[in-house]
Amino acid sequence: MGNKVAFVFPGQGSQSVGMGRAIHDANAAARAVFEEADAALGEALSTLCFEGPAEDLALTANTQPAVVTTSIALLRALGETPDVAAGHSLGEYSAHVAAGTFSFADAVRVVRARGTFMQEAVPVGEGAMAAVLKARTEDIEEVCARAEGVVEAVNYNSPGQVVIAGARDAVERAGVALEEKGARVIPLPVSAPFHSSLMKPAEERLAPLLAELPFTDPSVPIYVNVDAAPVTEAEAARQALVRQVSRPVRWEESVRRMVDDGVALFVEIGPGKVLCGLIRRITKGVSCLSVTGPGDLEPARAAIAEARG
Repeated sequence: MGNKVAFVFPGQGSQSVGMGRAIHDANAAARAVFEEADAALGEALSTLCFEGPAEDLALTANTQPAVVTTSIALLRALGETPDVAAGHSLGEYSAHVAAGTFSFADAVRVVRARGTFMQEAVPVGEGAMAAVLKARTEDIEEVCARAEGVVEAVNYNSPGQVVIAGARDAVERAGVALEEKGARVIPLPVSAPFHSSLMKPAEERLAPLLAELPFTDPSVPIYVNVDAAPVTEAEAARQALVRQVSRPVRWEESVRRMVDDGVALFVEIGPGKVLCGLIRRITKGVSCLSVTGPGDLEPARAAIAEARG
């Protein structure tokens, strides 16, 4: 059993109107992050986070910078550093900001573009995603392989929770086939089939933007989605973010690898508590706590100190 502390950062789907407002009002370091985001984008992203409207916050090009901004505001308010870090999909950008791989302002601008490219890759209504519960991974993969049209397993989140994505008709057909096998299938309220091969055009547009961005070696290992393995060098980090767009998020494997490498405490930093829920299903022998607002800072600092002994 190790004593390492991992910071993990949520992705799209964790957003809600009002997120970040409490930490913004309570903490100067967090307030500076929202101000930096507004300046980087040339618009009031902070107002969108705090006041909505929800339908605008849910647009991919807005959600992505909003979630990263709220996560980094909470991180700066916490004022602690991890031993390793990871993020779920979009959250990998927050993890890299935490590790100093690139600047926060650059991250906000690039995820705004990433969100735009992902939305434009597949017109609204043509793609879909669905969570598949209570099914074996191999059954899900087999149904996807046999289905007509593009449908793929794209998020391996936890035992018994895999997300499929692709063309809407193909996702619906695969869902019916999986329900016949006893699975529970829940359509997700998203605007594009993220991490499926249909995202290839977005990946090709994002690659040159990431190529221009100044990257430095991360200060701590980042366990990347595409390989479920740590990266410690700038170029490997860059390539992982490019490949991530149209390939699966291997979250369950990433968590198991971090535990194998000595992580005893996971600290989820950002809106919502989705990742702690997944981590508790993946592994029983570790602690996980969420930092979503000012009241979570002291308990998190105490837990980090205790974990490191």
